[in-house]
Amino acid sequence: MRRRAEFRAFVRRHHPDVGGDPDVFVAGVARFRQSESETGGESESSRDPGRDRSDAPVVFTTRRGGITGVLARWRRRRRHRRVR
Repeated sequence: MRRRAEFRAFVRRHHPDVGGDPDVFVAGVARFRQSESETGGESESSRDPGRDRSDAPVVFTTRRGGITGVLARWRRRRRHRRVR
């Protein structure tokens, strides 16, 4: 987790979209990727299984579409106001 935090901090500081130098950013990303490949990345035993985002079930819901659905959702929200 510490490596991930370091990488995220690096990206926040040096990303070209926030005014960082593109060459420094590319070199830094390459350095992080190389160091990760040399160390083998995170070991499976150290990874928290609850943190893996790709194994969650996909849930689809259906709801009325069109203007009828929009009005139904709007009415439901108007009935249950959160602030009085």
